[in-house]
Amino acid sequence: MNDEKQPEAATDAKDGKPAEPADDLVTTTHSLGELRYTATTGRIVLREEVTEDDKFTGHKPKAELSITSYTLDDADHADRPVTFAFNGGPGSSSVWLHLGILGPRRVDAGDAGAMKPPPYRLVDNHESLLRHSDLVFIDPVSTGYSRAVNGEKAKPFHGYTGDIESVGEVIRLWTTRNNRWLSPKYLAGESYGTLRAAALSDFLQNRYGMYLNGLMLISPVLDIGTLEFSDHNDLPFAMYLPTYAAIAHYHGLHGDRSLREVLDEAEEFAAAEYPRVLARGSRLPRAERDAAVATIARLTGLSSDYVDAVDLRIEHIRFFTEVLRHKRKVVGRLDGRFTGYDADYGREHFSADPSMSAIIGPFTAALNHYVRAELEYENDLPYEVISRKVHPWSYKEFEAKNLSVADKLAAAMRANPHLRVHVACGYHDGATPHFAGEYTMARLAIPAELRDNVEFRYYEAGHMMYLHEESRLRQSRDLAAFVVGGE
Repeated sequence: MNDEKQPEAATDAKDGKPAEPADDLVTTTHSLGELRYTATTGRIVLREEVTEDDKFTGHKPKAELSITSYTLDDADHADRPVTFAFNGGPGSSSVWLHLGILGPRRVDAGDAGAMKPPPYRLVDNHESLLRHSDLVFIDPVSTGYSRAVNGEKAKPFHGYTGDIESVGEVIRLWTTRNNRWLSPKYLAGESYGTLRAAALSDFLQNRYGMYLNGLMLISPVLDIGTLEFSDHNDLPFAMYLPTYAAIAHYHGLHGDRSLREVLDEAEEFAAAEYPRVLARGSRLPRAERDAAVATIARLTGLSSDYVDAVDLRIEHIRFFTEVLRHKRKVVGRLDGRFTGYDADYGREHFSADPSMSAIIGPFTAALNHYVRAELEYENDLPYEVISRKVHPWSYKEFEAKNLSVADKLAAAMRANPHLRVHVACGYHDGATPHFAGEYTMARLAIPAELRDNVEFRYYEAGHMMYLHEESRLRQSRDLAAFVVGGE
């Protein structure tokens, strides 16, 4: 049941019919140290061209998407880069990148083991990418304040193609209305947002002739097959093993060994021996199986009995529930550095991700305060930080085949050899493990001379690596260097 009350539609004074939806953007001016900038926030209306009997009959409103843009004052906008940013989910708003690392203001949330209590506060983000690029944050339909217009269904937007087309249309509209076609253009996506960004690089080229300068893929997933655990897909078990080892190391299960030493061993095992062992199945000699069980147990911090009982295949939620069971704690999926409590320590799957539980409150409170008190935009709809209404998400385009957009990114790079790709990974990210990102990018169908267009950066943190202060500062420098390097 949907109890959300939509604002009543305005009516036309002449005939009493609902008025056409209109953009409701609000503009304010601000400063960040010596930087003066303009913020624009609100919703823009997306329309589709309508034809009947091969005759054009007009543009029909379909959705209102919430955006927040930041443009530097007194700058030559024709040459200044612009970065379009969004998060993932599917079903996530852009609040994480917006108030976590990229925007001029950020939430002071704390970090694993030292989260700040409510109420929370916003602080200036002096490391904001705004110093080097204008910024546009986009909330896909049913996230943030974005909604289908009155009388239209949201479902067509809740899937791969509808999502790409609607976000792509926002990018085209903003670029056109702000006369930025000759500006360097970047996309920054996180999690599913990296899949969206990779697909958009190809879509924008083919649909609008818009060629990009770079993609920032933060906590990447371009090939769902690397993450989708099933009885017939052993790949994720190997892809996650180095992450399990990193999380075990963080929680003191590797003694005085360094993280790098642990990762080197785990990655070497996951790249060769582990897939071979899993592929052998019942053909594997008992001695080899026992050796593999011992290695997996040592790397993950789990018991040999547990590894043997699950047939050497450790599903990720089971790992987060099991690894600290002896301490009656569970660890985070988004960030394995976080720990939390459960009501039942006999269960196989934890009841909640403690890392998400820790961060959802600070970011939600900060956004709801910020948008009204500082950006002066008023809307009585709830700002959907994480929306469950987008599910089930439609992947009908990939029916009976693996869901991957690596081919889209490769095609975009082959057509546009100037397209550069920055990949950011957190070693304690249990949602999109770094080893899976490496695996996918290494198999891109691009010529050898384009390999240097791809760069990786790693952080001793999780999915939102900017929660970790040292990682946030370093990542801010890395993103700035990527954009500046493309000028």
